[in-house]
Amino acid sequence: MSDLLPLFPLPNVVLFPNVFLPLHIFEPRYRDMVHDALASDRMIGMVLLRVGWERDYEGRPPVYPVGCSGVITHAEKLPDGRYDIVLRGLDRFRIVEEDHSERYRRAIVEPLPDRLPRSADERRIIHECRTKVEAILVSDPRVGEARIPSAMADEDLVNALAQYLDLEPLEKQALLETPTLCSRAESLVELLEMKTLMARTPGLSNVAH
Repeated sequence: MSDLLPLFPLPNVVLFPNVFLPLHIFEPRYRDMVHDALASDRMIGMVLLRVGWERDYEGRPPVYPVGCSGVITHAEKLPDGRYDIVLRGLDRFRIVEEDHSERYRRAIVEPLPDRLPRSADERRIIHECRTKVEAILVSDPRVGEARIPSAMADEDLVNALAQYLDLEPLEKQALLETPTLCSRAESLVELLEMKTLMARTPGLSNVAH
């Protein structure tokens, strides 16, 4: 990770390690960002905009301090200067200090590598996440028959589910901020179980709020 990581803030996208994310880049400042990234280490940091970002979107509205870096694995420059790119998530990070010398945002960041499961209990918890999530998805009439790819490693599965499932951006941000894959797996299952309970119990969502 370079000294200054380009930041791409969005209001509804959270990137997780080792997960792929397609992006369409159309704003001039972020076209510059992609151009510069392709000319160097191909790295971009995804961060989530805080509530109220609309008031200062053209400037530098506040973002959550924890994001995820990604490497551009595919880039296509369109005739009008826009880009279609694909990022592969690498490492979580915490913003230490922002730099304001470019049109787009950059920051000094502190890497926050996910701690891999060490004990047999931790590996068991992450493995059980697969079974529990599949059962929840199959029982959800909005999803229907759901199957999780059997070839996907348990560790990669946790992050893929956190990114691809239909969750609120703030829920995904909370999952990204969990310090270990084990705690992320537990939090993901708890979140999905609560959503399933609320969907099956009319009025419960109003009580919860």
